[in-house]
Amino acid sequence: MKLHREGYKYILIASLLWAIIFYVSTEFLMDWPWLMWPIQFVCFLLWFWVIWFFRLPNRNFVHGENTIYAPADGKVVVIEETFEPEYFKDKRLQVSIFMSPLNVHVNRNPISGVINYMKYHPGKYLVAWHPKSSTENERTTIVIGNDKMEILMRQIAGALARRICFYVKKGDQVKQHEEFGFIRFGSRVDLFLPIGTKVDVQIGQVVQGGLSVIAHI
Repeated sequence: MKLHREGYKYILIASLLWAIIFYVSTEFLMDWPWLMWPIQFVCFLLWFWVIWFFRLPNRNFVHGENTIYAPADGKVVVIEETFEPEYFKDKRLQVSIFMSPLNVHVNRNPISGVINYMKYHPGKYLVAWHPKSSTENERTTIVIGNDKMEILMRQIAGALARRICFYVKKGDQVKQHEEFGFIRFGSRVDLFLPIGTKVDVQIGQVVQGGLSVIAHI
């Protein structure tokens, strides 16, 4: 397991804060161990959570031309037909994955192809499962296309998230399972697929980015 580059700054800050609080509590609270030890324990848990959040586990990916893999770790919370107003402007099959603060937050390309559309939208920070989060929250819209399919991905920031990172631009050639982005501290990723796509997941199912099959064309 590695640590993601997006976390280096936060891990450094968390380590410095933990070191400072450890020193201060040890220096001034030695006579109150009932207070010193809980403070140090809580600080350790927060430091460990930051390390855990930015983990980048080693995974063995399998590629498939007709297979759409999960772009993120998390739980499937939406599978429904809906109107997609930004790019396709027609009905699509939406599959949404909610990423809790405990999930790996790397976002991976579900298919190989070319980035046909890319746009960043600043916005609010409603909870990720709010009905208006997909249209009002900070988000990106990314469309990948190849000779078999064209799908839209939407990174949506949640109530705790304050930064969406993306590493692609329009015209880029991308490969299945490569990183296209990262969202810090809780979020959601939506997939918009062609109507008639065979979905291989169910609502409530826990998926892993790059490993779990979402659908087949």
